[in-house]
Amino acid sequence: MVIIKRRPLTPAQRFLELGRNEVDNKRPERSLTESRHRARGRNCYGRITSRRRGGGHKKLYRIIDFKRDIIDVPATVAAIEYDPYRTAYIALLNYENGQKRYIIAPDGLKKGDKIVNTNSKQEEFPVGMCLPLSLIPPAMKIHAIELEPGKGAKVARGAGIGAQVVAVEGDMATVKMPSGEVRMFNARCRAVIGVVGNSEHRNQSLGKAGRSRWMGRRPRVRGVAMNPVDHPMGGGEGKTSGGGQPVSPWGQLAKGYPTRIKSKTSNSKIVLRRNGKKVK
Repeated sequence: MVIIKRRPLTPAQRFLELGRNEVDNKRPERSLTESRHRARGRNCYGRITSRRRGGGHKKLYRIIDFKRDIIDVPATVAAIEYDPYRTAYIALLNYENGQKRYIIAPDGLKKGDKIVNTNSKQEEFPVGMCLPLSLIPPAMKIHAIELEPGKGAKVARGAGIGAQVVAVEGDMATVKMPSGEVRMFNARCRAVIGVVGNSEHRNQSLGKAGRSRWMGRRPRVRGVAMNPVDHPMGGGEGKTSGGGQPVSPWGQLAKGYPTRIKSKTSNSKIVLRRNGKKVK
């Protein structure tokens, strides 16, 4: 994707920097779409549990094949499409058995390419191939990784994201995550070769507040701009940054405080944390 900046004929275009869509401008595959209730940050009781969400444009959810469970059946890339629910592009696959599936489009995948999901040892590893971690050579870039075998891809799915296989020893594979964290995965977990496409997404500038509202993002008010009754950091004579540690409205430390549960079972799979510290 190429980032373009238009001549500002209107004030809204003055700071607008968006990518030129390198996708097929076609309607999504009808059998692979569904409507979803937009929670707007509310739980089942209608109470706001995730602040600053709401509104947004209507959109259809594209059903993505994260399991890639059609084995050893070649598929042809019919189109590269835009997905409003994610930063990455998606690819429509036509399998030779007649089935159609959407997948996350890796960088370099083009319309007309052939890809396959397999469980057998390979000599070549084209972009888009899906296979277990035990069959992927070290130093290979991967994405869409399963946390548990057969549960579907959970890790490394955003635009421009890619993990790297460090080593495979027995039943476990060591993978370096996009954050720099090094952790262990079951070697039977599946992953896709390559890096997720649309890497220029991070360089976009929305240009105006209204474009954020189209995406369902509501304005954020700083705590120091509130009254003391509304936020622990509010109040004070004149402008002040609070004078204490940055906290949430409920007193939870907002910066530098680890919120990960220490008793989480997956902690044992982490070899090196993203801050470079080894797990004891």
